[in-house]
Amino acid sequence: MSLPVVLPAAGPSPSPSESPALTVPTFQDAHETATNAAGWVEQNWSTWLAIGLKILLILVIAAVLRAVVRRTITKIIDRMARTAQAVDGTALGGLLVNAERRRQRSQAIGSVLRSVTSFLILGTAALMVLATFEINLAPLLASAGVAGVAIGFGARNLVTDFLSGVFMILEDQYGVGDSIDAGVAAGEVIEVGLRVTKLRGANGEIWYVRNGEIKRIGNLSQGWATAGVDVTVRADEDLDKVKATLDEVAERMSKEEPWNELLWSPIEVLGLDRVLIDSMVVRVTAKTMPGKSVTVERELRWRVKRAFDAADIRIVGDATAPADTPAVDPTAAMSAPSAFASATSPQSLAASPIPPQSLSK
Repeated sequence: MSLPVVLPAAGPSPSPSESPALTVPTFQDAHETATNAAGWVEQNWSTWLAIGLKILLILVIAAVLRAVVRRTITKIIDRMARTAQAVDGTALGGLLVNAERRRQRSQAIGSVLRSVTSFLILGTAALMVLATFEINLAPLLASAGVAGVAIGFGARNLVTDFLSGVFMILEDQYGVGDSIDAGVAAGEVIEVGLRVTKLRGANGEIWYVRNGEIKRIGNLSQGWATAGVDVTVRADEDLDKVKATLDEVAERMSKEEPWNELLWSPIEVLGLDRVLIDSMVVRVTAKTMPGKSVTVERELRWRVKRAFDAADIRIVGDATAPADTPAVDPTAAMSAPSAFASATSPQSLAASPIPPQSLSK
């Protein structure tokens, strides 16, 4: 019994280069897809709507809170500036208030406060938005903490400069127009920044000092300054006459302009500061406006010198001695030349040793 052999039907075989025919979706397939999408939207629309409204509410509250806080900070800074301008017109304000210094200080404080509040409000809003999507924030906060520690170690000098600048401005340690000694440099402050302070030195140079490098600050423009003059006279001068002359100079200078405005206290003759073998030092001092001590000292020396010349009081090292004083002979202290200095003098010949005589045979 033979098995029937089934042969394929005769016809052209498909070539390898021919691609299969594309399946065109029917209207029924499109209807099923639309039905499924509508069902998914119908099931989840309330959830997405709630999430969207929550995110919108968070953003609106953050924007309103940020605007209110920034507006409040701006009003406080403007009030500080107006107070400085009101005091600036008075006599005390002219001495203690620097308009540019107060303006720059208020602007720096306002900028720092606005930046900090914006960072805190917007950062909190961003975290709340992520939490709305049910995202686990624990790994994100841990990564941010590690990144913050790494950045803090890498940029510790920058952070130190920034924090030092913030506290210097908040504490009003110095400002524009002050003369300070910062240790690494000294001069007049021309700009105060959060990272760098600019100083102009005595010779006109500009120093850029990092706030983190300033370990101590000597402000020469706050409060008052002291003008001190040491008057050195001969030891045989009459102290009563010297004191009376200095009192007269001090009283006259305290009443004349503009020195009466620069002096914050009467000029005082403190008395003998040092008593040496051939001289005496009398100390004269006064309190002055900040930064005006050198000017007062120079004027006081000028007046003391002229008053002492008029009163015939000798100042040590000065040309107030009488003109008829005989000049000192520079050879008076020298001894007379010795007769033994010449080899041909009789004294030298008599003192010379006798040469040895040869014995005759």
